[in-house]
Amino acid sequence: MRISHGVPVQAEAPVALTIGNFDGVHLGHQAMLARLKEAGNRLGLATCVMIFEPHPREFFAPDKAPTRLTSLREKLELLAAAGVERVRICRFNFDFARISAEDFIVRILHQGLAARWILVGDDFRFGARRAGDFSLLKGFSETCGFEVEEMPGYTVDGIRVSSTAVRKALAAGDLDFARLLLGRSYSISGRVVNGDKLGREIGFPTANIQLKHNRAPLSGIFAVEVEIENHDALGSSSYKAVNRLRGVASLGVRPTLHEDGKPVLEVYLFDFDHEIYGYHLRVHFLRKLRDEEKYPDLETLTKQIGRDVKDAKDYFSSLPSTISAATETSTLHRSS
Repeated sequence: MRISHGVPVQAEAPVALTIGNFDGVHLGHQAMLARLKEAGNRLGLATCVMIFEPHPREFFAPDKAPTRLTSLREKLELLAAAGVERVRICRFNFDFARISAEDFIVRILHQGLAARWILVGDDFRFGARRAGDFSLLKGFSETCGFEVEEMPGYTVDGIRVSSTAVRKALAAGDLDFARLLLGRSYSISGRVVNGDKLGREIGFPTANIQLKHNRAPLSGIFAVEVEIENHDALGSSSYKAVNRLRGVASLGVRPTLHEDGKPVLEVYLFDFDHEIYGYHLRVHFLRKLRDEEKYPDLETLTKQIGRDVKDAKDYFSSLPSTISAATETSTLHRSS
């Protein structure tokens, strides 16, 4: 997948285009990407997705902006898995926000990207003061030489799939419903960094995953499965034989240890003793075990961690042997 920043003055080649934030790349997004790919194949056009960084709501009201479901890296990985050929990352700033809707169509979509087929969601707005919509695009289509199509909202069991709905499900700890909306288990990826080594001291060594943002859409203690990037480089053949390792994850501010701590993602992997500092991990959240709690002392916390490990192992033992979380197949990957 070809990734570019900004929009050129004049495009090199025409594209089939869709525009949006694509946070989470949920089933609704996946339906749009499948439609984009279909049109690109039919018209002989490269498929292109335009995204914005940062999210416009993060730019205008960072304290009130919704939590991100995916980092930029995660979003790009999911777009690539869906078969997108090109991604344009547009920096959202005051200059970009001041572009009129008409100028956005002519200068950005027509001249800069040479869009010949454009797909937008039924709630899509663009340009200064969000003045542009599908009707305006339709009005310019003949003059600028592109087709435009509006994608209706995607529903599952009568519920409209949206990033907001996924965030609400994760915040409530309803990982099954989030999985239904995403078409896959929710995950967070990041690099393993040095922590305070406390887990090793109390008998539960953890991998500390670097979070890209100060807020996460979920918190608590979870049963998880973890994918390790380049896991073939691990020394033990037993680690190489599995795609995912199981464990317990804590995502939160660790109130027992810190008064005003920042969110930390820590993972204790079962029967695992390999050094993985610097490795990139993807943590799949499968079952919420409990909320984060503050304990009176380290001994009480350690005993609770032991109970969490047992609860997580009991959860994994309860899974059907033929359909375990480790063999879960993502709808996104099936459609690519």
